[in-house]
Amino acid sequence: MRQDSEWWRGAVIYQIYPRSFQDSDGDGIGDLKGIVDRLEHVAKLGADAVWLSPINRSPMEDMGYDVSDYYDIDPLFGTLADFDALLARAHELGLRVIIDQVLSHSSDRHPWFADSRQRGAKADWYVWADPKPDGSPPNNWQSNFGGSAWEWAPGRGQYYLHNFLISQPDLNLRNPEVQDELLRVLRFWLDRGVDGFRLDAANSYIQDAHLRDNPPATPDTNRWPPVSTYDMQQHDHDKSQPETVGFLKRMRALTDEYEGRCLIAEVGDTPARALRLMADYTSGRDRLHMAYSFDMLGPPFSPAHFRKIITDFFTAAPDGWPSWSFSNHDVMRHISRWAEFGTTDALARMAIAMLASFEGTIGIYQGEELGQTETSLLYEELTDPPGIRFWPENKGRDGCRTPMVWDDSDNAGFSAVKPWLPVKAPQAAHNVAVEEADPGSVLHHYRKVLAFRRGSDVLRLGRTEFLDLPAPVLGFRRILDGESLTCLFNLGPEPVTLPALPGALTGPVVAADLSGGRVTLGPNGAAWLV
Repeated sequence: MRQDSEWWRGAVIYQIYPRSFQDSDGDGIGDLKGIVDRLEHVAKLGADAVWLSPINRSPMEDMGYDVSDYYDIDPLFGTLADFDALLARAHELGLRVIIDQVLSHSSDRHPWFADSRQRGAKADWYVWADPKPDGSPPNNWQSNFGGSAWEWAPGRGQYYLHNFLISQPDLNLRNPEVQDELLRVLRFWLDRGVDGFRLDAANSYIQDAHLRDNPPATPDTNRWPPVSTYDMQQHDHDKSQPETVGFLKRMRALTDEYEGRCLIAEVGDTPARALRLMADYTSGRDRLHMAYSFDMLGPPFSPAHFRKIITDFFTAAPDGWPSWSFSNHDVMRHISRWAEFGTTDALARMAIAMLASFEGTIGIYQGEELGQTETSLLYEELTDPPGIRFWPENKGRDGCRTPMVWDDSDNAGFSAVKPWLPVKAPQAAHNVAVEEADPGSVLHHYRKVLAFRRGSDVLRLGRTEFLDLPAPVLGFRRILDGESLTCLFNLGPEPVTLPALPGALTGPVVAADLSGGRVTLGPNGAAWLV
């Protein structure tokens, strides 16, 4: 395990969705002991760290993003002792452990909220507001999951804010007592030895003090009205407030008391605003270590798109640090999202070659190293609240959360019983055992690419200089201490030929050839020149 305090800079972080990684106790749901059993797979892949989606005690109405006890593990996943064992095994394998922290809201079953609802000692720990004279909500804010972001609490005679489910009331981080308690939560886990935190919905921590209405969004002529009323507004006042930075600084000061720990924020907002927030949240050395947005997690797939995202971030924050990924637990898997641009395996190989060449830290979501595709589910198979509410226009997030596939046994080796989400044949075909046995598989290519990145200081830490090349080719140089590496990627399904660039092919190139004064990139080809 790298011992430097900035191990996270340029690292590879592997996201584990605990419910779907490995079931060890036969209840159809993944757990901490199951993760321990499979950690060698992650270490062998070449990751530097694992990020665990929520494992805190929770009623699981939003699959753990509704916390009822920040100081304990949910029994579905195991115990604190099981977590300590996971942490120890990960460290033995050279893997850091980052855990999710959901600090913008809790479950409505948290004792804090019960007390707040009754105007007890924690009366001001959540965001409460009086109704308008006609009884309607305090303002026009909409929930991420549709409908008003306010819910009436008759016992208290006020509305409470919920940016997500009604059962996820928003904490009032304008209250110093709430911030103090959340910092105690972080210290509890730091003292147990965790290496960092992924901060869920970090730009939703604080809202406008005056609860002003949000203005309407500019209609998208290609898709209007949107599926959710949330997307009909410009979110000027319900999130992304400047006061958030003050709390981020307090978190950074806390983690700086511990050697080699890191903070990574999820920033959800419109593309231009999200990149500015990422820059604002990571600039200097007294804020977060890194942040990511959804800008690379959506449908756009073009050289101009990726170039603009990276350029805009480093222009706004030359001393900031981003994290980039193509898939996670919230979005359709990128192989399915970008299917029109290539075949499954070719696209998977090119995508990891491109991601591993980006300046920043990179994230890999469990299963993508197999070229995994989105699972097609029936309505009656869904568990995700947005999917259930907005079906079929929005099918929810269950399609990317189905169990990891390990072999060709029943339920693909994930569980001895029927899993919480089904394993279907198209996904089971991409199992670890099959790909392990095939030296030309996507899995083996991931290992080669990540080893290439790990062995290259210029790829992990060098600055980026983009090349002006015709679409669909994305090209740039990574430069560090006089060393230069040229990176070329064909984002299209047809071969392309370019005039020869200086250098010779190096690394695990994909469908690339350099001869006769020309560089040829096959469909979804990738090449590095040194």
